[in-house]
Amino acid sequence: MDQLTQLLQQLQAGHTDARDTLFAAAYGELHHLAHARLRNGGGNSVLDTTSLVHESYLRFVHAGELRAEDRRAFFAYASQVMRSVIVDSMRERTRRKRGGVAQPLTLSTKLVATVAEAQETVLKVHEALESLAQAEPRLAKVAEMRYFGGYSEQEIAEAMDISERTVQRDWEKARIMLLAALR
Repeated sequence: MDQLTQLLQQLQAGHTDARDTLFAAAYGELHHLAHARLRNGGGNSVLDTTSLVHESYLRFVHAGELRAEDRRAFFAYASQVMRSVIVDSMRERTRRKRGGVAQPLTLSTKLVATVAEAQETVLKVHEALESLAQAEPRLAKVAEMRYFGGYSEQEIAEAMDISERTVQRDWEKARIMLLAALR
C-alpha cells in the first residue's frame, strides 16, 4: 500500500493531522494535475497552477470530510475540485465583466475577445458536461478526466476499472455528444 492510501485511511480514521501530511505528500502530483487542467481546459489567465492547487486545497479543507479510499479516488476527486475552481473562477470573471463598475482599458480588442471566448467556452463545456452526466454518467466522467484532468486513456481505465478500449469508445461518444450540445 502506498503512502497516500495509508494517509487517506488515517484521515478516514479521524487523524486530522493526516490531512496536511496527505496534501504535502501529494503536492507534486496535484501541481502536475493542475497544470494539465489549465493547459487543457482552463483558458484562464487569472489562475496559475500553484493558485489552482492552493484554492483546491482550501476547498478540501472547507468541505470537511474527504471520502476517498485510495490514491485513484483521491486524484479523481481532486480533478473534480479543480474543475469546480476553474468554472467558479470563470463565472466570477464573467459576472464582474458584466456588472463591474470599472471596465478595464486595453489597447487591443483582440486580446479581450480571445479571453472572453475562452471563458465562455469553458462555461459552455461545463454546462454540456453537466447535461451529459445526467444522461450518461460514465461518459461524463471519462470526458471530465480527459478534458479537464488531462488524464491519459490508460490512467482513466485504471481509475475507473474499465478497459482502455472502453475508455476510447466512451471518449469518442462523449466528444460527439458534447459537440452536439455545444452547437
